[in-house]
Amino acid sequence: MGHREDLLEGAKRCLLAKGFLRTTARDIVKESGTNLASIGYHYGSKDALLARAYVEMVEGMSDAFEGGGELRGEPGSLERFTEVWANIISTMREPGSLWRLSMEIVAMGDQLPEVREHLARAQREGARGIVTLFHGGREEDVPEERVDTLGYFYLTLMMGLMAQWTFDPESAPEAGQLAEGLRQAIEGATRT
Repeated sequence: MGHREDLLEGAKRCLLAKGFLRTTARDIVKESGTNLASIGYHYGSKDALLARAYVEMVEGMSDAFEGGGELRGEPGSLERFTEVWANIISTMREPGSLWRLSMEIVAMGDQLPEVREHLARAQREGARGIVTLFHGGREEDVPEERVDTLGYFYLTLMMGLMAQWTFDPESAPEAGQLAEGLRQAIEGATRT
C-alpha cells in the first residue's frame, strides 16, 4: 500500500479506537506509519481524511446489510423490510460498533464542520443506496424524488435505531417489532 491507503486504514483504526474528536493527526500518522505532510498532500486535512475513512467504513457495511448477499424477501415486501432491519440491527450489537461513532457525529457535528460537510454529501448517496436495499433495482435508476422521500424515511429510521441501540440496547426494538409497527401505521393510515 502507498501512503494514501496507509493513511486511510490508519484513520479507520483510530476512529474505531478514539472517535472523531479524540483522534489527532499524530495518532493517524503513528497508526499508519506515514508522516504529517502526507495527510495534507493526499486528503487536504485531517478532518477530510477522517470523513473519507468513516464513509468507507459505512459503505463496507452493505454486505452485512444484505446478509452476505442472501436477501430472500421479495423487494418492497414486509418480509424484506424485516430481513434488512434484522441485518442492520445485528451490526449494532457488535462491540465497538461503527454506529456508536455515528452518534458522536450527530452529537458533536457542530464541532466538526468539515466532517459534517463531507458526510452530508455522502448521506444523499446513502439514502439512494438504502432504497435499493429494501426495494431492489440499481442505485443509478432511483429517481431523486424517491431519494428525498423513501431514502430519507429509511435513514431516519436508522438514525433512531442507532440512538436506541447506543443508549439503551436492552429495550431497543428488534426487526419484527419495527415491521409490526409499520404494519399498524399503514393500517391506521388506510382506514376509511
